[in-house]
Amino acid sequence: MSNERRLVATCPEETKDALLQELVALGVRDIEPLFRAVAFTADERQFYEAHLKLRTPSSILRVLKVVAAKTPVMLYSQAQRINWPSLFDAQHSFKVEVVGADQRGPLGSKAVLTQVREAIREVFQFKLGKVPKVDADDGRVTVVAFMDKGRCTLGLDTTGKSLHKRGYRESGHPAPIKETLAASLLVLAGYDGTQAFMDPMCGSGTIAIEAALMAVKRPPLLLRKKGDFAFEWHKDFNRGLWREVQESARAAIVEQCAMPLVASDVEAKYVAMTQKSALTARVERNMTFATQRMQDATPPAATGLLVSNLPYDERLSESNLRQLYEEIGDTLKQRFSGWRAALLVVDASPHKFIGLKTTQRIPILNGNIPCKLLVFDLYAGSKRA
Repeated sequence: MSNERRLVATCPEETKDALLQELVALGVRDIEPLFRAVAFTADERQFYEAHLKLRTPSSILRVLKVVAAKTPVMLYSQAQRINWPSLFDAQHSFKVEVVGADQRGPLGSKAVLTQVREAIREVFQFKLGKVPKVDADDGRVTVVAFMDKGRCTLGLDTTGKSLHKRGYRESGHPAPIKETLAASLLVLAGYDGTQAFMDPMCGSGTIAIEAALMAVKRPPLLLRKKGDFAFEWHKDFNRGLWREVQESARAAIVEQCAMPLVASDVEAKYVAMTQKSALTARVERNMTFATQRMQDATPPAATGLLVSNLPYDERLSESNLRQLYEEIGDTLKQRFSGWRAALLVVDASPHKFIGLKTTQRIPILNGNIPCKLLVFDLYAGSKRA
């Protein structure tokens, strides 16, 4: 097999620029933006580094073949031409996931799933005389069939669990933000781990912890256990190289970051939750925690980056929210001169009452909630909008 692999990393469309920045920094080749994804070519080492180090994608797919698929028979024939037993062992269960196909029609999602699944079974039967078990709920190996305009991209999921599942976050916060989205917000706001950082309304702490991971150069997926990545169950898994990539990444971790990282919240229980998650993520000793109102926050350095997911609760009165947002704007203007602030706000919130002129307004979906990332460069003499 070739040492190079064609891969597709998926992400929300609005955070694709963050993923593009990460892939350029990783040094991969042939980067191609797609809808809600980015395709790229990686050598074997970069393949493992991508899974360990990328902070913003949701999943990674290894492309096996792009085939014509205008009819079920055509798709079946093309899928039969792939040497599936060279990719995974017959003792491992597998499942097929279909993306992009309509529910109905001759090549609806059910038909695509059936044709690909049966082609795989047929190839195993012909070559080995035995067929792997199909487990639609928990197959060890996941084959992905992506349909688009009469063509089907056949590939293998290489990540397993979604990449936002880092393994450090405590449960209990009513509205946690995904780790991958938190990392994307940081990248889009211009954070590179070298600036002072503060989240004065930290909630579950995800944004602050992702910032700390970046600051100490700790790979976000380093906590994953043996066997958690799907590629570990593929036949060409290079266990020695994977171990080498992990050890190299551990050696590059900075013991103590140079700039302060502060996470605070008005709710003591959320500060405690953040501190516990940070301890699991192994960045706790590089962070400072405080229970305080955002209105009482003071910057830990002359310059830096403040990023926060502003609270929005439809049960609160419009006047209470308006007052809160006005006070946030006043605090930024009066105390954070010289800083950049990036605030994630719900579109329906009264965010205009922050009252400061934005440098950027980036549309973001937090789950299915339309939001914006408002970026403010707070220079001396900044005026309310």
